Amino acid sequence: MPKTGLSAVDLDEHDRKILKVLQADGRIPVTALAEKVGLSKTPCQVRLKRLVEGGVIRGFAALVDYARLGMDHVAFAEVKLSDTRDKALAEFNAGVLRIPEIEECHMIASSFDYLLKVRTPDIRRYRTVLGEKISSLPHVASTSTFVAMETVKE
Repeated sequence: MPKTGLSAVDLDEHDRKILKVLQADGRIPVTALAEKVGLSKTPCQVRLKRLVEGGVIRGFAALVDYARLGMDHVAFAEVKLSDTRDKALAEFNAGVLRIPEIEECHMIASSFDYLLKVRTPDIRRYRTVLGEKISSLPHVASTSTFVAMETVKE
């Protein structure tokens, strides 16, 4: 079924409550969700389906303890491009999507062009990712790295 393209104006108080509960616990049973948001099960299911089909809920994911996986090194890399025309941006973006260590990529309105969140097992691996993958992306002029010492909120 095609997405209906819901927007903020299409959401009411119950929809917003559903989203808030699901953000805290994406595996909550529909019956418990309905109870928490003050609806019966069927109307809650209908709203949930509408939020998914409308693209408001893009998917469900597991929150991973990266320290237990040995992947708790996080660095943020500022990237400045040599060219910011549409074609160059598209080439850079396509390259970023091919690097699995990049968890997030944001175009920034600042003195640099992109902010990347990069997760690796340690600083040595980060250096390899930066030097061999990120720095060789199309149109990269320079990078600057900030290493996270502790994650307070994610």
